[in-house]
Amino acid sequence: MVDFEVVSLPETDHPTVGEIAPDFTRPLVNEEYWEDASLSSVVADGPTLLVFHPMDGAFPTTYIWKEIDERGFAADVQVVGVSISSPYEHKELLKERAADARLFSDPTAEVAAAYDVEHDLDGMAGVTEHRPAVFLLDEERTILYAWVAGEWPEFPAYDEIAAAIDDHV
Repeated sequence: MVDFEVVSLPETDHPTVGEIAPDFTRPLVNEEYWEDASLSSVVADGPTLLVFHPMDGAFPTTYIWKEIDERGFAADVQVVGVSISSPYEHKELLKERAADARLFSDPTAEVAAAYDVEHDLDGMAGVTEHRPAVFLLDEERTILYAWVAGEWPEFPAYDEIAAAIDDHV
């Protein structure tokens, strides 16, 4: 059993339902290669589930992608992750999990800051990662569903995500 303390996270001013999700350009990794891509170019291809997650290899990331894979969200919407991990680390995650997903690399956590979902790691000066967060976006980047973790660790409300996908896709 993993031994950890549940910690309340500070309130956020993250984007909410009805708002336009901030656009960004970062390396987007798939199983074969990566290239710079903007969020707006990704969502133009259809409804997109944008999943912020901790660094690759962290236990919450494993559980988040395991559940997303098992629920088959990628059959109904594009699934795109974003974390501080490098494209090389993302390639490994894609081999193990994140079936049919692509992953943005945000090593400076600037995208996390734009969405107000950054999380400073305790005991690690200067290390900021992404707190778990999920946004369902339409082709115009309008947010149709939003969930952001309020404590560490906390996992997305997968049934709510599935209902939001059913309601909007």
